[in-house]
Amino acid sequence: MRNFESVAICRLLIDAKRSLKDVRKTLAAVHNQLEGMHDLKRAGGAGMSSRSSSSCSKTIDVLAG
Repeated sequence: MRNFESVAICRLLIDAKRSLKDVRKTLAAVHNQLEGMHDLKRAGGAGMSSRSSSSCSKTIDVLAG
């Protein structure tokens, strides 16, 4: 019985690690997108606003996928 519990705990840890990698990848993508938006704004990107619908939809796509 103890071996089964150990295997179950290992499986949970492996799955959690996988999930953390996915979250980290998503956060890195969002961070890079925000950096790009900041660079555009700093460079004087015309019409760039923090509430741009196109930029928001891209962020949502990254988070969903």
